[in-house]
Amino acid sequence: MIDEPDSPVREPRLKPYSPVRRDILKALGLNALALAGMMAGVAPRPGLAREPAAGGNVATAPVSDRTAEKQPFLGEHQAGVVTPRPACGMVASFDVLAQTPDELVRLFRTLTERTRFLMEGGTPPVRDPRFPPTDSGILGPVVIPDNLTVTVSVGSSLFDGRFGLGPFRPKYLERMTAFPNDALNADLCHGDLSIQLCANTADTTIHALRDIVKNLPDLLWLRWKQEGAVPVLPEVPDRPAESARNFLGFRDGSANPDANDTALMNRILWVQRGGEEPEWMAGGTYQAVRIIRNFVERWDRTPLREQERIFGRARDSGAPLDGGPGASEFDVPDFGRDPDGVHTPHDSHIRLANPRTPESETNLILRRPFNYSNGVTKSGQLDMGLLFICYQANLLNGFITVQRRLDGEPLEEYIKPVGGGYFFTLPGVRDENDFFARPLLAAAHLVPAAG
Repeated sequence: MIDEPDSPVREPRLKPYSPVRRDILKALGLNALALAGMMAGVAPRPGLAREPAAGGNVATAPVSDRTAEKQPFLGEHQAGVVTPRPACGMVASFDVLAQTPDELVRLFRTLTERTRFLMEGGTPPVRDPRFPPTDSGILGPVVIPDNLTVTVSVGSSLFDGRFGLGPFRPKYLERMTAFPNDALNADLCHGDLSIQLCANTADTTIHALRDIVKNLPDLLWLRWKQEGAVPVLPEVPDRPAESARNFLGFRDGSANPDANDTALMNRILWVQRGGEEPEWMAGGTYQAVRIIRNFVERWDRTPLREQERIFGRARDSGAPLDGGPGASEFDVPDFGRDPDGVHTPHDSHIRLANPRTPESETNLILRRPFNYSNGVTKSGQLDMGLLFICYQANLLNGFITVQRRLDGEPLEEYIKPVGGGYFFTLPGVRDENDFFARPLLAAAHLVPAAG
């Protein structure tokens, strides 16, 4: 059928963790470092005549007072989890090329230094112009914070035999396996390490990714990435903020838990000390990433009433279908008053995902999704959908259980997950002497324990 995703043509590739492949990738990274120290040997350009003032030029850069927005870098938890979602987001997944514990420590220390600089902003060091510059320059001579958050997580494959981390693997961290409706592309799945980048503009997330790749060429290899965005909605006086809409036209995140409720977040989001997980995980959280293609052409030919019954919400208002006149997306559906599914079908998305029973309270997740658009498929269809990201203290009780309830839902006719992975988001960097993954590395005796 033309509505199905294209079958990817895979080129022959070495196994991700084979010694041969790792040596090749590391050699490429070392060559990149060597090239950075070579003179360019290019003559300077002659001076250019000054252009007239831009005035009404349509190419004039947009002006915003939000570029100075800054999120704190230090803290018990990483930024980018409960931080309000900005307009642009990206998930980039990497293979780790480090071959020794010392190289792994250097990776996380360098990643910490780069993240701190990128989130706080500043002027990159100036180098002799005969050498490659220290910064890509796409944000100008001064790096602006632009509300950037850099959230670092590790995959289950990092806990293999390379570094002795196996005994300290998070209890519920596993390699993502396919659900019945999935069509996973191996080139868009898994990874040793994931980095979520969020900012006001796409240029800022791309700048941050390029900075990380430039500074860690011998230690990280970019495996896959997916960019996304959400519409910026103007504030309306005396009205609560609305959830952003996905590319199926429905609001995504209406029933998200309140990220400002500290007690709730400690219960459903953050791993606590003294539980079943290794102690080093305290302050971190499990991350599930899914790249979900939407068959928008098929969806756009579906009657509105059917669309609404598939989701269990009114499209325009976002209100649950059992709501009366004036109901909003923030009204809680009462499934107990609709035992036969007259208003909200039993197989609707919201009723399956969260039956709102005392038992389902243990399955709450914090969603942080972005819409994506990747162009056109070979069959002439729009390649667009949802970059789904969610966080929870227990991956099995959270995303995996919710997804199992959704298996076979009517919405599956219009969506197809094609990539993603499971990761554990590391605890925050607590002070100036701390760095990403230090508690894990200390537990494995790769670095001294904190004093």
